[in-house]
Amino acid sequence: MKNTPIIALDFASQEEVMQFLALFDEPLFVKVGMELFYQTGPSLIQEIKALGHDIFLDLKLHDIPNTVGKAMEGLAQLDVDLVNVHAAGGTEMMQRAVEGLKKYNSNIKIIAVTQLTSTTEAMLHKEQNIQTSIEDAVLHYAQLAQNSGLDGVVCSPLETALITEHCGKDFLKVTPGIRPKQNENNDQKRVTTPEQAKQLGSTHIVVGRPITQSSNPVESYHQIKESWLR
Repeated sequence: MKNTPIIALDFASQEEVMQFLALFDEPLFVKVGMELFYQTGPSLIQEIKALGHDIFLDLKLHDIPNTVGKAMEGLAQLDVDLVNVHAAGGTEMMQRAVEGLKKYNSNIKIIAVTQLTSTTEAMLHKEQNIQTSIEDAVLHYAQLAQNSGLDGVVCSPLETALITEHCGKDFLKVTPGIRPKQNENNDQKRVTTPEQAKQLGSTHIVVGRPITQSSNPVESYHQIKESWLR
């Protein structure tokens, strides 16, 4: 699995995705989320894979254990590189997800969403009725994910040092909410720059609009990549 920035393909159609990818002459690591996958299905995954790109299939599964396990059996056959579930689904659900995935493909990494980077501590307390700090809530989910056999978590870069301390350096910390200094945060609340994410301990960063909506996506990607890998 590449260590390059994961580009979130925030497009509405397969045609737009392929036009975007045609701008690049190198293998990429891209994220296909719900908006795109639900409209295009497995055919897009196959087409992206044929170009030599790594894929994070970001569907955030969250359902009863049996449903998630069976769903993972299907996703395992798409030959993506990274998938995820919601840690809030619990230990049994995460264990069944791992079992379903490994039944057909033992190479795919699986991670759990802790708290979305759009979640604030006020939302955590008032809407989710979780009365701890957001750091404690994220760490709790990370430890549940690790104990359930997952490879890592999705979290904010702001929580990566804490997770590394308790779950180890090799436990994946895939972090969205990445914005170069000159970019707006949009709907992300807990954000950092690529350099800060690296220093804090992210193992992978996810970047969408600063690249996909740039006037020069290739140049923007390389600037972020250089900041991340330096």
